[in-house]
Amino acid sequence: MCTAITYYTKDHYFGRNLDLEFSYKETVTITPRNYPFKFRKVKEIDNHYAIIGMAFVAGNYPLYYDAINEKGLGMAGLNFPTNADYKEEKEDKDNIAPFEFIPWILSQCANLDEAKELLSKINIANINFSDELPASPLHWIIADKNSSITVESVKDGLKIYDNPVGVLTNNPTFDIHLFNLNNYMGLSIEQPENNFSKKLNLDTYSRGMGGLGLPGDLSSASRFVKATFTKMNSLSGISESESISQFFHILGSVEQQRGLVHMGEDKYEITIYSSCCNMDKGIYYYTTYENGQITGVDMHKENLDGTELVNYDLVKGQQILMQN
Repeated sequence: MCTAITYYTKDHYFGRNLDLEFSYKETVTITPRNYPFKFRKVKEIDNHYAIIGMAFVAGNYPLYYDAINEKGLGMAGLNFPTNADYKEEKEDKDNIAPFEFIPWILSQCANLDEAKELLSKINIANINFSDELPASPLHWIIADKNSSITVESVKDGLKIYDNPVGVLTNNPTFDIHLFNLNNYMGLSIEQPENNFSKKLNLDTYSRGMGGLGLPGDLSSASRFVKATFTKMNSLSGISESESISQFFHILGSVEQQRGLVHMGEDKYEITIYSSCCNMDKGIYYYTTYENGQITGVDMHKENLDGTELVNYDLVKGQQILMQN
């Protein structure tokens, strides 16, 4: 399962936790402007916006999990089992495979308005990348520097929701996640008042009691509430260091530790990596489960007019600074 968020200080940030029980050996991947994007049912795009993100590269094709483009538009796909419903091809639509969706949007769109224009003509078609890599059941968050939306292809069709909280997890559908926040309107960052009974002299015996009832389990519904509460009340300085530090702390509030989510046999779901993209500067920061040090890749330090993918293996070994 996964959690994605947006966060804005002086700059604009976008990223996610990838929670799985295995890794595809993903890399930080830069797709330059002249890499030829080939699509199964629509025409190839030879010149486009440059993209940086986390991807599994298969057959020289970047299967992006999350990414931003050079214009500051970001997008991430999150697991959406049983709800995702991809369609048969439609003659009057742009038929885009799920694995093509992020490249299709980020290669052509500079902002959400342009993305919504493409979405009005899209059909997310039931097309596998290969027999070995069938289509994953996903829904997506798309964000620019002003706002975000959630896109879900379900049995009733393509649903596009305004996302006022800038958060996405997994099941259920986004409208239910958003409605569920009503159940937590009593939470507060302040110390609570005694509304239980005026006949009882109840004591605020600990700091943080205004947050009693905030979910702490690792289910997607609970992570949505906790990440939203944490993000919406989060404060940091506006420097790059302070902003990305706070971003990773927000994601850390819903990260998954090995041993807590058993997937059968000796498999456990963990937060394989956490990412934070500076949408203004085109920098992709990440940490991994084994390495808490923040590592960054700046897309603008590469030749963005090139034709070949640029890949950076993840730094996974723990980096420890000894002071004596």
